[in-house]
Amino acid sequence: MKKILFPLMYLLLLALTQPVHAALEVFTCEPEWTALTKELAANKVNIYTATNALQDPHYVEARPSLIAKARRAQLVVCTGAELELAWLPLILRESGNVNATLGKPGYFTASSYVTMLEIPINLDRSLGDLHALGNPHIHLDARSFLPIAKALSARLVELDPANTEFYLSRLQAFTQTWQSAITRWEKQAAPLRGQAFVAQHQAYSYMNAWLGLKQVAVLEPKPGMEPSVAHLAQVIVQLQQSPAKMVVRSAYQNPKPSKWIAERAHIPEVVLPFSVGGTEGSKDLFSLFDDTIARLLAGMASN
Repeated sequence: MKKILFPLMYLLLLALTQPVHAALEVFTCEPEWTALTKELAANKVNIYTATNALQDPHYVEARPSLIAKARRAQLVVCTGAELELAWLPLILRESGNVNATLGKPGYFTASSYVTMLEIPINLDRSLGDLHALGNPHIHLDARSFLPIAKALSARLVELDPANTEFYLSRLQAFTQTWQSAITRWEKQAAPLRGQAFVAQHQAYSYMNAWLGLKQVAVLEPKPGMEPSVAHLAQVIVQLQQSPAKMVVRSAYQNPKPSKWIAERAHIPEVVLPFSVGGTEGSKDLFSLFDDTIARLLAGMASN
């Protein structure tokens, strides 16, 4: 019996003394990057998301809890392109996390891997909340996730080389499934091509470039500025010359401007999830686009 017990005890002791490979601590700025990181890393990471889909990602309070989470993060994944300019630099500075700074492996900005749209020539701040590097709402073009996923997977491998094979297999599976999904979404969304709509905020440029929607007006007089009734009345006049099929806003936005336009222009109001979790039907990255396209098609059909 002793001859059996001693080897078993030795193996148990050896297992207990072996170093445990801890999950990578990841801090994401927006839900879409949380969802992508989960697709690529599954249970190899612990993720804390700074915002949710019912928050304006431009404006977030730099709470002590966010600073504490950023302090422990081994990887920070954000949009970049100045989307988080009002809050993320403060959080990272106060966190003291030297690895989560520009140029370090622990700092990943998704916008670095796509072609930016609407880069302003004039940076006069009197023109509203302009972003010097271009429109930051890159995630509404499903095609953008392919190069971003490839780059993010490479970063995970760099930070956690022990799980290289796992990350590469997850990337391959995601890429194949995502490419198939893009083909399906483009086929479903074909009736949207060339359809005119009004946007509450300049948030849909990448979606328009992908699906071919035609944006004929924006409710905000300047980016980030709530429209007055007088400005909305001007939009109504504009729509008499350039009619629209629907008025679109994101789930986190004030509903009053889009409802005002919808009632007076006699067009449907379409509320898009904008990010994962913005609606009941957008639980993950795939259903975000399923729900977005379904809502746009329903809005067009109801006109």
